[in-house]
Amino acid sequence: MRALAFAMICVATTAAAQDATTYTYDGSFEDAAFGVESAIVGRGLVVDWISHTGDMLARTGPDVGSDVKLFDNADIYMFCSATLSRKVMEADPANITYCPYAIFVTDREGIVQVGYRHMPDGIMQEVQTLLDDIAREAAGN
Repeated sequence: MRALAFAMICVATTAAAQDATTYTYDGSFEDAAFGVESAIVGRGLVVDWISHTGDMLARTGPDVGSDVKLFDNADIYMFCSATLSRKVMEADPANITYCPYAIFVTDREGIVQVGYRHMPDGIMQEVQTLLDDIAREAAGN
């Protein structure tokens, strides 16, 4: 399993079921998470919220009758861009559906990944480009 992870470093993979792009990070979850936050802030954007999804899933597993460990760590960084958000919502106010934007960091059995869900075709591809730039930077691609 670990050999496969090293083969995937610096290679984007598309997860069809989740409609997401992920990049494998050769380092710790903490370093990848710091990279995501730094890449967001470095563009003059503000992280509005960090969802500690991995902690929530671990905490609530017994409550829903599951003992499956999904992640060692998993966080989702949520943010917006006033300039880009205004542009895509002026094109179609329904694009509010996609705001805030999100980049996730996961650690599963020592395989750390940074990624994002895909945006629809059209003007939202500008948001997808931003997400991809941030994810690549954070993952060292």
